[in-house]
Amino acid sequence: QVQTVESGGGSVQAGGSLRLSCAASGYTISDHCMGWFRQAPGKEREGVAFITSYDSTGYAGSVRGRFTISQDNAKNILYLEMNSLKPEDTALYYCAAARRPGGICYSFSPADFGYWGQGTQVTVSS
Repeated sequence: QVQTVESGGGSVQAGGSLRLSCAASGYTISDHCMGWFRQAPGKEREGVAFITSYDSTGYAGSVRGRFTISQDNAKNILYLEMNSLKPEDTALYYCAAARRPGGICYSFSPADFGYWGQGTQVTVSS
């Protein structure tokens, strides 16, 4: 049974840090391009950070230099380290696996990802 569970969200003040985790079961994260996405109220879901099977990473411009994506293949867990948080980072954060087999990130569109979890809320106050 495929399951994705995000955790680690919370409420922090601007400038603070959080570490999100994404525990996968029923599939192997190292077989997929994996991504972190976020969705704020009234906005579309957007890609935040991505990682390939070869640990190549990519980031949205708004988080580059502040967020770091990583994966522990032995534990089958994806992480997102978030530093220097800003109020505009407030959103529900999700992780997902690319639908296309293989570990390369061919697309960053949420429509091309699956195995979505329920998300974890991040709230940053000014």
